[in-house]
Amino acid sequence: MNSNKQFAIFIMGVSGVGKSTIGKLLADQLSIPFFDGDDYHPEANKKKMANGHPLNDDDRYDWLLNLNRLANDQIANTSCVIACSALKESYRELLKKGIETNIKWVLLHGTFDQVLERIQQRTSHFMPTSLLKSQFDTLEEPIEALKINIRETPQKITTFIVNELQKKSEFGIIGLGVMGKSLARNLASHNFTLSMFNRHVAKLEENIAEDFKNEHSELSKTLAFDDLTKFVNSLQSPRKIMLMVNAGKPVDAVVKSLIPLLSKDDVIIDGGNSHYKKTQERIDLLNNHQIHFIGAGVSGGEQGALKGPSIMPGGNADAYKLIQPYLESIAAKNKHNQPCCTYIGSGGSGHFIKMVHNGIEYAEMQLLAEAYFILQNAGKNPDEIADILESWSTAASSYLLEITISILRKKEEGGWLIDNILDTSGNKGTGNWTTIATAELGMPSTMIPASLFARYISAFKTERIEMNEVYSTDRNNIFLIDEGELLNAYQLARIVNHHQGFKLLSQASNTYDWNLNLSKIAGIWTNGCIIRSTLMEELIDLLKNDDNILLNSTIVLQVKALRSSLNRVVSQAVLHEITIPCLSEATNFLNGYSTANSSANIIQAQRDFFGAHTYQRVDDASGTFYHTNWEE
Repeated sequence: MNSNKQFAIFIMGVSGVGKSTIGKLLADQLSIPFFDGDDYHPEANKKKMANGHPLNDDDRYDWLLNLNRLANDQIANTSCVIACSALKESYRELLKKGIETNIKWVLLHGTFDQVLERIQQRTSHFMPTSLLKSQFDTLEEPIEALKINIRETPQKITTFIVNELQKKSEFGIIGLGVMGKSLARNLASHNFTLSMFNRHVAKLEENIAEDFKNEHSELSKTLAFDDLTKFVNSLQSPRKIMLMVNAGKPVDAVVKSLIPLLSKDDVIIDGGNSHYKKTQERIDLLNNHQIHFIGAGVSGGEQGALKGPSIMPGGNADAYKLIQPYLESIAAKNKHNQPCCTYIGSGGSGHFIKMVHNGIEYAEMQLLAEAYFILQNAGKNPDEIADILESWSTAASSYLLEITISILRKKEEGGWLIDNILDTSGNKGTGNWTTIATAELGMPSTMIPASLFARYISAFKTERIEMNEVYSTDRNNIFLIDEGELLNAYQLARIVNHHQGFKLLSQASNTYDWNLNLSKIAGIWTNGCIIRSTLMEELIDLLKNDDNILLNSTIVLQVKALRSSLNRVVSQAVLHEITIPCLSEATNFLNGYSTANSSANIIQAQRDFFGAHTYQRVDDASGTFYHTNWEE
């Protein structure tokens, strides 16, 4: 191996493929211990097989646990080679328990006739040839294994294994921008062998990967490339390649370049902010080439990527198992030390989840901006506002609250830096996509569009100045705000925002048949990501049984206690012409969502009047649709 990490190399396959022969040769060449799994069978198992009876799963359970303990004990000091049939996925799950990132699988395979001929030549083999077919029938080939046909000589097979495992990298990254670099350092810090690629553009991007490698000691054993073919050939099979390039056409261009260089069961992971529908298209394209494509949302920014991001992978479930040890190792850990990374679902679900994460983030940021703006209009300076927000930390702790406090306290040349930042905010598209998705899915996730449009309004700086000159009014009365009520309003608006976000996920899950686990999604959003908070931690349990958190008894009590504060803050801000799109949208949504009989009957009557769109009647429970000739 080309790292200091210890591995248990399991040589697997049906009886007769040469597991022990190859295992011994490999161990000798690597100068590490070899163990034959058959030696660890209880005598009862050996007798059962000698009498012509196949072992069942109960027979194998203790045997597999013994081999797992053996592997654990060995890799505490050195790597080892273990020959073991490991025919089923459930067996391999037991064998790798607790050492998932320290396992290498090598599958020796051949035709039934090839193996049968070998077994017939072995007089000392205790397993009758009559059981060979049952082993072939039982074998569940792991896609994560290095697969080698036994037609080659043992020496050639051993040399090939050594070259793959010792001279090639486990994982590859393409694209060394800010996030790509941080993820590369994170992977290397976890002792994974790594290959890095960055394109070569004369006089613009030259030796990027090599120079980056030389800047950081943890990358000393990393392989650096600006030649794509050499990069691909440097990776162990099946290859695992993470793309950290800009979403859109750059992803398509890299995928197109990779297709002729990759093989069956290789995995491409798109770690950028790609649109979920494009991810599904790329999955379909690569399925035609028997190559897996995983769309993985990554949240946490530069520092999160370096120290532990929240990761949201979606795509083929079996393909995820190939990359699971790597992604879960580098992910942030929650308060129970569990990785903030889990398999999301099929298709483009991973990128959809990241998109909605960003939408929730938009609204969370806007709510803090509105709280700041209200307090600023109440005459508070940035330090005073920071003190007030810090006093909220116990009741409403979140990463975004923490950084907002730090921002407000940042000084520059004796003044506050925030006062010198132009009040126009940008966006990179995920807020737009979430707004479109909520409309396409027919979901009233109103706070995300409100926060997006607030950014759009901010971009019209020149027009806003002109409008201010025309429409501004003199405020004779001083704007007073109860800080406790503002906190209450902020808390309730956040509850509404999270409700809307998770209901959008639930609807998408039903529409696209993703079978999303909302509780698990909340769990991986409790650390590493931008929207981590104590509220998110509370939602883990609340979302286990229902996607409507506003009907949870605990939340109901909170909403009832906080609602009057939200109404007063919104009304006072509106009366003082202070823009608060997300706070006001929270109360508008809550009012509309909790109104049994709304004004929509007028809308439906209007639609029927001019377009004959029909309507249903409250006095007819059959669901029949009616049309009226309104002008008769």
